[in-house]
Amino acid sequence: MAEIPAELAEYRDTIDNIDAALIHMLAERFKCTQKVGVLKARLQLPASDPARESRQVARLRSLAHEAGLDPVFAEKFLNFIVAEVIQHHEEIAENAG
Repeated sequence: MAEIPAELAEYRDTIDNIDAALIHMLAERFKCTQKVGVLKARLQLPASDPARESRQVARLRSLAHEAGLDPVFAEKFLNFIVAEVIQHHEEIAENAG
């Protein structure tokens, strides 16, 4: 196997570190959304909040634009996460009832 150029190895190390940070941040986000799900179940609120989700999409699209990230990609990423959160909230509500 050919030796990897130092510059490529540095880029890959940076990517690996960023990926690890993303995983840890997502884990923290899901810990918080689990708490939200428990609270929503206790208050008998719906799992989904379309108005908040719409505001979050607009906010993330704006942040993505400012950061030089494709806003469409940012929206797809958020939609994927929100769908998972809603599923968790529905499961929490089912188990609470």
